[in-house]
Amino acid sequence: MNKLISCGLPNRLLAAALLAASVALTACGGGGGDDGSKQDSSTVVPKTPTVSAGTPSAASTPSGASAPSAASTPSAATPASGTNASGGSQSPVNNGGNTAGNTDTNITPPPAVVVNSVPITVDNTLDPTIVNTPYVSVQLCAPGTQGASQCVTLDHMLLDTGSVGVRVMSSALGAALAVKLPPVTGASNDTTGTAPLAECAIFASGYTWGSMRRADVVMGGEAASNLPIQLVGDSGYSATPSDCVRHGAYSMTTVELLGANGIVGIGHLARDFPEAAQKALAATYYFCPTPSSCTAAIVPLNMQTANPVAAFKTDNNGTIIHLPALPATGQASVTGQLIFGIGTRDNNTLPASATRVAVTDRGLFTTTYAGRTMSSVVDSGSNGLFFQDATLPVLASWFAPATTQVLSSSMISSTGNAQSTVSFSIANSSSLFALGYAAHDNLGAPLNSMFMWGLPFFYGRSVYTALSSAQTKPYVAF
Repeated sequence: MNKLISCGLPNRLLAAALLAASVALTACGGGGGDDGSKQDSSTVVPKTPTVSAGTPSAASTPSGASAPSAASTPSAATPASGTNASGGSQSPVNNGGNTAGNTDTNITPPPAVVVNSVPITVDNTLDPTIVNTPYVSVQLCAPGTQGASQCVTLDHMLLDTGSVGVRVMSSALGAALAVKLPPVTGASNDTTGTAPLAECAIFASGYTWGSMRRADVVMGGEAASNLPIQLVGDSGYSATPSDCVRHGAYSMTTVELLGANGIVGIGHLARDFPEAAQKALAATYYFCPTPSSCTAAIVPLNMQTANPVAAFKTDNNGTIIHLPALPATGQASVTGQLIFGIGTRDNNTLPASATRVAVTDRGLFTTTYAGRTMSSVVDSGSNGLFFQDATLPVLASWFAPATTQVLSSSMISSTGNAQSTVSFSIANSSSLFALGYAAHDNLGAPLNSMFMWGLPFFYGRSVYTALSSAQTKPYVAF
């Protein structure tokens, strides 16, 4: 989505949205930045007065309460130049236990075990300050092999509809398997054609840097073979390019800084930066004759970090995230489902009554709130609802009204200009954080530049993310 530049670093970053937009977000506080939008969106929350892109800058934390760290979730990485926004529509929903929340009326939760489904967990076992971070497990193997020594299954991989591609922490993958993953080579402007590729992925919370490798990616009964992935924090590539640091501001190259073992970006595109196939983009792809000598690269589509869902043999046209509704005080942890495919099996049919929001390839549409019209995105990688409202008190980077506020805004479709009103609640963040729970559907933080519908929007709904293709225009439905 758009580029976010943050003014502080939160205790816990959750960046799931890669930035690739036309406007730069300058965030010095809650939910995001204040002067732009992201290419892919994701936001994370800071623990105390620390801010990372997409996270509100904090005031002091009330006694007895430790605010989870807020950061922005990586939704597709963003190059230094940007993209556009389009509109969408949405209908109101109610959340059981919340005055205005989400109630899924469109789909019955599918069976616990299905070929095209894997569990989603929202918990804070990696760090007690993490909130609203959805995780899935992924099996990674050396291409073409399935032996035990050739594969590893990683849990706590951040599930992000705001970005594209699999990004794995080198420390979580392990050196033994990392050396078995072949490097990606062949930049169009590399005269030798043999220099390994590396990537800088810029999220609202910071950046990831590391080499490009190939791996077989397995999720449930679905597999993507020989997929280009990013190996984040690769020890052989310790010299991060200066423009990557300049644009990304904060490093998210460890499990501790990211709050996850990696990122599974399942946004609307098959590859993260189609523009990079035509020209070298700043702070994006590089070819590296040596690990410390890297040049901005033009990278063909088949060598770019890839959406694993688009590479599946079946059920490859989109995804559904189903999470249960929450009580007003939240829940210690939550289990839901990620379903692959839309309209490909009995368990992933899009109901005729579903609200459908047309979006751009980067997931952008329009939201109106309190008389303002803003670029917007639905992003599972962002851990709050991020928007601007000067009437809501802010504490430790999060909204903290004395009593829960029932609010609403309108999602506007890019086709036909139809619009639907969506109700939501904003509660006192300090009171919620004091509970130590991982899941809340009524957390929000200030963001001037756009309206980000983060994970709170997903609770009590089945949210469909349709991939862009020659046959299908991208959309979000629920």
